[in-house]
Amino acid sequence: MSQAQTATHKITPKHAAFDYRKYRPFAFAPSLTDRTWPSKVIEKAPIWASVDLRDGNQALIDPMTIEQKMRFFKTLVEVGFKEIEIGFPSAAQVEFDFTRKLIEENHVPEDVTLQVLVQAREHLIARTFEALKGARRAIVHVYNSTSKIQREKVYGKNRDEIKDIAITGANLLKDYAAKYPETEWIFQYSPESFSQTETDYAVEVCDAVCDIWQPQNGQGVIINLPATVEASMPNVFADQVEYFCRHLKQRDHVIVSLHTHNDRGCAIAAAELGVLAGADRIEGTLLGNGERTGNMDVMVMAMNLFSQGIDPELDFSNMSEIVQVVSECNNLPLHPRHPYVGDLVFTAFSGSHQDAIKKSLDYNEKNKEATENLWDVAYLPIDPAHIGRSYQDVVRINSQSGKGGVAYILQRNYGFNLPRWMQIDFSKVVQQQAETAARELQNDEILKTFEDTYLQQGQFELLDYSVTNKGGEVNFDGQVKMNEDTITISGTGNGPLSSFIDGLAKQTGKAIQVVNYSEHAINPQHNSGDGIDDDNNRDNKTNANAAAYIQLNVDGEIYSGIGTCSSTVSAMLKGALSALAQAPQTSAA
Repeated sequence: MSQAQTATHKITPKHAAFDYRKYRPFAFAPSLTDRTWPSKVIEKAPIWASVDLRDGNQALIDPMTIEQKMRFFKTLVEVGFKEIEIGFPSAAQVEFDFTRKLIEENHVPEDVTLQVLVQAREHLIARTFEALKGARRAIVHVYNSTSKIQREKVYGKNRDEIKDIAITGANLLKDYAAKYPETEWIFQYSPESFSQTETDYAVEVCDAVCDIWQPQNGQGVIINLPATVEASMPNVFADQVEYFCRHLKQRDHVIVSLHTHNDRGCAIAAAELGVLAGADRIEGTLLGNGERTGNMDVMVMAMNLFSQGIDPELDFSNMSEIVQVVSECNNLPLHPRHPYVGDLVFTAFSGSHQDAIKKSLDYNEKNKEATENLWDVAYLPIDPAHIGRSYQDVVRINSQSGKGGVAYILQRNYGFNLPRWMQIDFSKVVQQQAETAARELQNDEILKTFEDTYLQQGQFELLDYSVTNKGGEVNFDGQVKMNEDTITISGTGNGPLSSFIDGLAKQTGKAIQVVNYSEHAINPQHNSGDGIDDDNNRDNKTNANAAAYIQLNVDGEIYSGIGTCSSTVSAMLKGALSALAQAPQTSAA
């Protein structure tokens, strides 16, 4: 399109309601040309604070009952949270009653600190301290909105008037805490909508709050910086955090906390970059529940650290049970693609992905010392077993799957380690089956197809045989059932297989040659019990079944077969019959 065309182009009525010109670029980024956070790395977990029972709860269609909140609280304790925001006790009776229940019935472990939220209004603060009476230690979190849009359009107040609200709240917390000296009080202040507040003004307000609380004299203080609405790229938020940390007068005496929301889908990234920028503490919820698009997902951020070899200081080894509690208490479904915990996140349908996973796992198994037992598998950022997931669904088969995926299923679940040429052969069979079914194939269906294709010799059956070695020449003598007839097979060669093939060629009149051959022992846990249980004239007997893979050229066409038995020789011979049975049959000579 030319410049002239561009200049005269107008939005058509069809697009009139989708007008990007109603928006403006983010306007609250501080000037920070010497930022240092991009060159830093996260080396340890931040202080975690769960807000599931407050911020998450207030975003539910049906808020949790006391029983559900208690179940959730116990789960948070088991996961390892040491700071848990349990509610807004001045806002509703159920919130007040839950707070009292935790304290009066001694449900709070010694190392866990309760946190509650309250607006900077005296009657609400009074009710909040009443709810916390008798607590060993508690964080009282007071807030007021400082953003330009809230000042001008919601409250109609100027900067000084908004700062006075924060100062009043800080004084009220200090005064009411003095009435309950038996409790260790920690004060927390949030300039709500920090991310949409001029950063220098946010510093000014928080400095004023710290002047009241005097953290330098021993009062525990948390300054929490919320992206109440995520309105910028995460790197801009990191600049805001670094600017704030540099300029806050009492920075060395306070804990700087972050509370990011997910309106742009970047809450986790913003929190991670915010930690690089100097934050000490992170607030969020399990699975990211919260208003609008939700809160920062603590579980995902913690597992991100875990995947980098950093102790997250939270225990998600029993992930399935944790997810069940969260989903049932929130009455919200879990997306199958949710990071780390969704049903499909460790599942590969793509053929190339499946092949890479299988090869990586095989390599690691064979090279344990070289890999130092470190996890490094294509397409799997962590070992699913670490969070209680099995390998059952790592690879699932549909029409998009390839040879590697099918081979993985058979190896992992049933002990068949298919050579590459057999993988290629069988993947075509499975793909055709999946396309015909127009759906995912279950593992038992794949096994049945495998057995029907290769492990059934049709009308051919190995009955009995002997193998003798005379002067370097191997003689085979035995009986094979072919098309209801028992046929005597006699042949010579340089080994049991070649002498058997020689005898089959003589009897059938077909030109038969071995193209490929492979064998392995089947782990006893995968032992299918298939095959002849020979008593005499069998060599290489093992406690585990043997599997032999044979590819034959029969009259110019290629056919593949598999045999299993407790004897490697019998497995080999049965595999040859399996391949031969797939060729066009003629009566034996």
